Amino acid sequence: MNAPRFLVSIPPFMTDAGTAVELAVDAERAGWDGVFLWDHLQWSPAVRPPVHDPWVLLGAIAQATERVRIGTLVTPLTRRRLQVVAKHLITLDHLSNGRVTFAVGLGEPPAEDFANFGDESDPKVRGAMLDEGLDVLDRLLRGDPVDHHGEHYQVKAHLRPGPVQQPRPPIWVAGVVPNARPLARARRWEGLAPIGQGDLLTPDVLAAYLGDDPSLNPPAWDVVASFSPDHPATAYADVGVTWLVESAWPGDDDWLEDFHKRIKDGPAR
Repeated sequence: MNAPRFLVSIPPFMTDAGTAVELAVDAERAGWDGVFLWDHLQWSPAVRPPVHDPWVLLGAIAQATERVRIGTLVTPLTRRRLQVVAKHLITLDHLSNGRVTFAVGLGEPPAEDFANFGDESDPKVRGAMLDEGLDVLDRLLRGDPVDHHGEHYQVKAHLRPGPVQQPRPPIWVAGVVPNARPLARARRWEGLAPIGQGDLLTPDVLAAYLGDDPSLNPPAWDVVASFSPDHPATAYADVGVTWLVESAWPGDDDWLEDFHKRIKDGPAR
C-alpha cells in the first residue's frame, strides 16, 4: 500500500482574504501535497464568521503556488450553476497547469447556505440534483457537446477550451459516514471524502464503511479522510486512504494562529 499524501483544508473564514493565500504558500513550502478550501456562504449561525469566496482565492493560490493540488472541499453543486462551475474549474485547471480537483457534496447547513437564499434545502432533492448535475458537469468539463434535458437541468452547450488534465479534472464525492448513498455515488467518480459525525474517523471505522471488496472501487480511486493523531498514517493507508486531511474548526479567537502553526510544521509523515 502506498503512503498517503497530505493536504490542508482551509476554512476561508477570516477578515483578510490574503491570509488564505499566505496559508497556501506556507503549506507548499512546508511539504504539504494539497491545499483545499471550504465552500460556504454563511456557515454557522452560532459563529457568524466573515466568509470569503473560495473560487476567487483559488485563482490567487494557483498563481502563488507551483506544486500542490488545489480545489474545494467541498462544493455543494446544487447551489451553483453547472456552466459557471465548469468555467471556474477549467480556468483553474489552465491557471494551475493541471493541479485542480473538484470535490462535491450535498452541503451544510441547509438553512444558512441554502434555504435562506431560496435554494433547495431538502437533502433528498439535492441528492437527485447532485447525481444529475454530475453527469452533465462530467461532459462539460471534458469539452464535449452537451444536449441534456433532465428533471432538474436543461443544458445545450459546447464549452471551450477543454481541460488540461485528461479526460477532465478528477472529481471527489463527500458523504457522511455511515450513509451508503454517498459511497455508491463516489464509486462512480474518482474519489470519496468521508465525513465523521462529530468525531475524526479512525481506520477501523473507515474499513467498516468501505467494506472488504476493493473491486467495487474504480481504478486509482482516492479516499480522502481527516485523520486522528492517535493513529499513524500507515494505519489509514492500510484501509485504502490515499489522502489525509489536516483542518481546523473556526471557533475560538486563536484558531487561525494554531492552524497556521500546524501548517508551517508540515505533515506528520
